[in-house]
Amino acid sequence: MTETIQLAQQLIQIDSVTPNDKGCQKMIADYLKPMDFKIENMKFGEVDNIWARRGTESPCLVFAGHTDVVPTGPESAWTHPPFSAHIDGDMMFGRGTADMKSSIACFMAASKRFVSEY
Repeated sequence: MTETIQLAQQLIQIDSVTPNDKGCQKMIADYLKPMDFKIENMKFGEVDNIWARRGTESPCLVFAGHTDVVPTGPESAWTHPPFSAHIDGDMMFGRGTADMKSSIACFMAASKRFVSEY
């Protein structure tokens, strides 16, 4: 299993229904800090956010995303539990899989690869 898929599963398994982050931002920050990213915690209303920055010179690259998800509705309507990040064949199931925790996992893994190569 790739690191990106593992990161996506870890994020999806966090029940981060708005406005309760439940550790998603900390997980991202803990992943980025060893790569010399400076982390700034930011709160907008009831929602936790982070700003992660590496370096101070231009040009810069910015990733934007969110880790909060909407309520799942009745769990009985789900093929697999909504926070299981269950993989069935080539599909992953879980709240936030398409919007947008998988994308954040891609940002994280791509950042690590870029930093290690450049």
